Amino acid sequence: MTAKTSANAGGAGAERISDAEYAVMEALWRESPQSAANVCDAVCKERGWSIPTVKTLLSRLVQKGALATEPDGRRFLYSPLIERSDYVGTESKRLVERLFGGRAAPLFAHLAENEALTADDIAEIERLLQELKK
Repeated sequence: MTAKTSANAGGAGAERISDAEYAVMEALWRESPQSAANVCDAVCKERGWSIPTVKTLLSRLVQKGALATEPDGRRFLYSPLIERSDYVGTESKRLVERLFGGRAAPLFAHLAENEALTADDIAEIERLLQELKK
């Protein structure tokens, strides 16, 4: 099954994906479809979770329209319905809108002032800006 864009999970009026749900999505973006047990193998140890926690998160993500399920014997396999890049784009826009009035320049200024940008980051931003000017 291939991932698709979903207005429910990636659109402007969509229900938000929590940090915990995002960890589950990351596991599924890396490889899908996966069973709940496979997702747990990917995230449970690092986060101190159990399989019931993962199943709850998977259920929430299905309800939000972010995941699809398909039966596989006595279990279900889960696949993202939204692309990671679409989700990141939507969340990036929300962040810039909420914290910086929709303007990217104050975001970069804030990162630069707080020494959150490495020399490599600055070089990459400069390269991207040059491409945008073309």
